[in-house]
Amino acid sequence: MEEKRLIRESSSFVGFNRKRAEGRDRSAFPKELLLNSKSRKLNPINTSSYLQILGIGMDTQDTSPSILLFFDKQRFIFNAGEGLQRFCIEHKIKLSKIDHIFLSRVCSETAGGLPGLLLTLAGIGEGMSANIWGPPDLKYLVDAMKSFVPNAAMGHAHCFGPPPVSDGVAVHNTWKYDDPLVLIDDEVIKMSAILLRPNCSESYISVIYVLELPEIKGKFDPKKADDLGLIPGPKYGELQLGNSVMSDRHNIMVHPSDVLGPSTPGPIAILIDCPTSSHLQELLLVKSLLSYYEDMSDNQEGGSKTVNCVIHLSPASLVNTGDYRKWMSRFGGAQHIMAGHETKKTEVPILESSARIAARLNYLCPQFFPAPGFGSIQSPKRPASGLTVSSEGTVEKHCERVSAENLLKFYLRPIAQLGLDRSSIPTVSAPSEIVDELLSEIPEIEEAAQRVALLLHGGNETREEMASVKDNEIMNKDVQLDENALPSCLKDINREDTEIVFLGTGSAQPSKHRNVSSIFINLFSKGSLLLDCGEGTLSQLIRRFGMKGADDAVRGLRFIWISHIHGDHQIGLIRLLAQRRKLLKGTAHEPLIVIGPWPLKRFLDSYIIEDLDLLFLDCRHTTEDSLDAFQSNQQRSTPQSSSDFEIINGYAGSETSINIPTLTKLKKILGEAGLEALISFPVMHCPQAFGVALKAADRISTVGETIPGWKIVYSGDTRPCLNIIKASHGATATFEDGLLEEAIAKNHSTTTEAIEAGEAAGAYRVILTHFSQRYPKIPVFDETHMYNTCIAFDLMSVNLADLHVLPKVLPYLKLLFKNELIVDEPDDMIIVTEID
Repeated sequence: MEEKRLIRESSSFVGFNRKRAEGRDRSAFPKELLLNSKSRKLNPINTSSYLQILGIGMDTQDTSPSILLFFDKQRFIFNAGEGLQRFCIEHKIKLSKIDHIFLSRVCSETAGGLPGLLLTLAGIGEGMSANIWGPPDLKYLVDAMKSFVPNAAMGHAHCFGPPPVSDGVAVHNTWKYDDPLVLIDDEVIKMSAILLRPNCSESYISVIYVLELPEIKGKFDPKKADDLGLIPGPKYGELQLGNSVMSDRHNIMVHPSDVLGPSTPGPIAILIDCPTSSHLQELLLVKSLLSYYEDMSDNQEGGSKTVNCVIHLSPASLVNTGDYRKWMSRFGGAQHIMAGHETKKTEVPILESSARIAARLNYLCPQFFPAPGFGSIQSPKRPASGLTVSSEGTVEKHCERVSAENLLKFYLRPIAQLGLDRSSIPTVSAPSEIVDELLSEIPEIEEAAQRVALLLHGGNETREEMASVKDNEIMNKDVQLDENALPSCLKDINREDTEIVFLGTGSAQPSKHRNVSSIFINLFSKGSLLLDCGEGTLSQLIRRFGMKGADDAVRGLRFIWISHIHGDHQIGLIRLLAQRRKLLKGTAHEPLIVIGPWPLKRFLDSYIIEDLDLLFLDCRHTTEDSLDAFQSNQQRSTPQSSSDFEIINGYAGSETSINIPTLTKLKKILGEAGLEALISFPVMHCPQAFGVALKAADRISTVGETIPGWKIVYSGDTRPCLNIIKASHGATATFEDGLLEEAIAKNHSTTTEAIEAGEAAGAYRVILTHFSQRYPKIPVFDETHMYNTCIAFDLMSVNLADLHVLPKVLPYLKLLFKNELIVDEPDDMIIVTEID
């Protein structure tokens, strides 16, 4: 087997973790971690409690916001879209306190961040796992996640509602969708679920969650108790708990109402997710909500329940219709919070820390760090106040409605604070303010920005000017930076050829400053491709290119290549594929080819919740040997048998039978994209981990000269190994030299090893990425061999036409972060992109 051969050959010259490479390392999770359901000592009913908008997606519009229900010792999260854990880290929301996760729908929009969140919760190692609640399709999501999420991290899944559809045929049952389901009922909260499922065949279930906090008993009156013959003692407590007791001095029963003042009803909140007009028609008919409508109080025994807050996760296209607004008015004076992710686009960055770094980098070098591509989005017009006229011409009662803002709170307890609280809403820092702060902190950065601009526009610096950059010892091999030493493949290259955009440059889990792995290769008029697709990739595309630009980028994808099954490299794939299908719906298009390791296919096949519109191709069938065998097959004069599959390169069984039609399509796509070859190669990290080499086709210059195509090599996660050298470039590193022992344990590379591997292969440029999250902003590195190397940051964009000057920017980056070369977060790996 290729992987075992690689391990044997490479182990002779480099340290590595054999158990991890062979998939036998169980050190990722504590041995004592047990799948105990989270159960904490519950708070008294008069504790602090609030609902809070966690505004993921409010700036990028690609995922549903989450809602936090907070108690002093418990946390409930509603929906877990991509970016949730990064958001929680940014805003110091303790992940370890999350006891329950509820989904209003089961899809990538609401659950794309769930796998990463579960992995992180398990890594915390408290010995308890979260409870996950959702409608029947949750079963399919859980089954799919088992392909890469260990059992120790899976949590406890609770599916409610009717059995899911089996093989396209609904299972016969007596379930009534209008029946409310009580999910939790304790001294802190009663939580019920009401299911909406339209009759149309393609519709899916959405959930209404009703949250009812218990009433607060009236004040105990000792005088009344004494008058009724009670002696102070345990019976006082029983009465306060709502139990009747026998009088000590009289032959009568004493009831709680005899000695307690009037009770204060507990607050009630409702979360509504009504995604389509079909669901809206069902919502208007739900009988389970009748007791919460103010206009039904005369028909309900004891009157209707008073709803204090309604949070709407429904899209703007529905909440602004007459039917929906009329339905909202039935809750009387309830506060309505419009939180649907299409309802309002905030101009305040949701991830302020990374936005601040982006603004600083943009000031220093706008060519490599363009300004964010956000475009303005028109917010829907909203009723000002008073009465509203519906589309049917009827007058509706005014509703107290506000647009959700990031970290907006609605207090439920204490009762004196009941209502909205805006004190936590972040304030916006304009880019100009960030730059002013930077100039005050590092005055010399102004001159540095001018020098960088000179570099990028054809100017040259003197040795004296380079030496004036503090502590710069990088440029000790000037011959490598001589523009006359450009490789022939970059001769006369124009800015519309190729651009490399680093969407995520961190590892293991997202952090405040770096998202997880993804590299976007922009081929401009010839389309684009992705190398790895970690959680939040779609959001990062939007942050880089804006809404329209990101949509165009997703439509133009030629293929996606995934290096290995670890979550930080592929969790964002489902959301991006779902978005592509949505964008191309109704237009003629081909399924997108996804190239990845075989375990990824098991995950994609198990995920039957959404149609992802893809063709899968095993990385093993894009290795050099496999492609040679495929080429030989194509050149045979005698037609092959009618089968579309052939076993080649020593592989056997259905898992490794090569799909000849898909390889044929890939070859055609590569040609249309101006690429000559895509070759995957095994690396030393975990079972079925790969790197990839992309070779561009030769081109003809304006004077008729043939110019060889460029070559980009992406190493994936690996220890240094022979296959990387053989592929001509590539390496990974997340750890400084002092952490070499950890790098070996996790089968990653140090920065020094990555640079040395690129140097040994004769790489023209080495770009280090996929850094450990212990490097929050810039890693610690040895400058001795950095003459042809640079460090990647999120949203960094490297046009091949600028590649020659890239290392010259490094000392200025170090100057920009001179006060922040300190480590402070988790740990893991890196990747290298190189050009030949």
